[in-house]
Amino acid sequence: MALPLPPGLTPPESAFLCEMEQVTVVPRQRLEGLELLGGSIPPLNPPYRSSLPLWLALLLKRQHRANIIPPPWLSTASLDSILKFETSTPSFSPPPPLPASSSASPAVPISPPFLESATADALPDSLPYYWLEVGEMLLEAASDDIAEPDTVRRLMRDLREVRMAKMRAGGAVLEGGGQVKMNGVGGMEVAEGRAFIVGVVDGLRKIGASKEQARREKEAEERENGMGGIDDDEDEMGL
Repeated sequence: MALPLPPGLTPPESAFLCEMEQVTVVPRQRLEGLELLGGSIPPLNPPYRSSLPLWLALLLKRQHRANIIPPPWLSTASLDSILKFETSTPSFSPPPPLPASSSASPAVPISPPFLESATADALPDSLPYYWLEVGEMLLEAASDDIAEPDTVRRLMRDLREVRMAKMRAGGAVLEGGGQVKMNGVGGMEVAEGRAFIVGVVDGLRKIGASKEQARREKEAEERENGMGGIDDDEDEMGL
């Protein structure tokens, strides 16, 4: 019998979905186009840039057939600026804005996970939804394409620790009956913090249910005592 699956995405599943993110590559040799289930891949002609899914870009990088241009936010200056923002405010850094819809074409709802926020044209001051997954994969397979990779790796580690501390602090706010604004939280952070947040919410639900049950029992006991007092008064008046 199959075991029950946990609710939501697990960290490995989030990393797998991240591989469909578009990144910018510079091919080192001519490659023919491909027809894939996810869409058509145009022919690659060096030295012209092209956008490819992350999984294909990593494959070509490992085969020494292309170089990957890291997104602007994966730099020491951008990460340091975002880290200063994260440490100076209790909220998360804002995500990339949604693209403006064109009046010539019908508006198509787009959510942050499906924005092209890992290409060379991405904004430098906003962390995308898959920032942690993309950064770790590029640092592992294409560190020679990233300026100061050791510093970038350290800044990403610091960012991860600061943001996870904010999520844990948000759990404490939930325990106190408050609300937490989670705008800007990434996919891997949601997957890793889901168990903790769900545990806090379940605990609050159980506490609320026990308080409600105690209140009902108290009301029932008060009604019984009240009815008993009326009967005693009637008996004394009859005597």
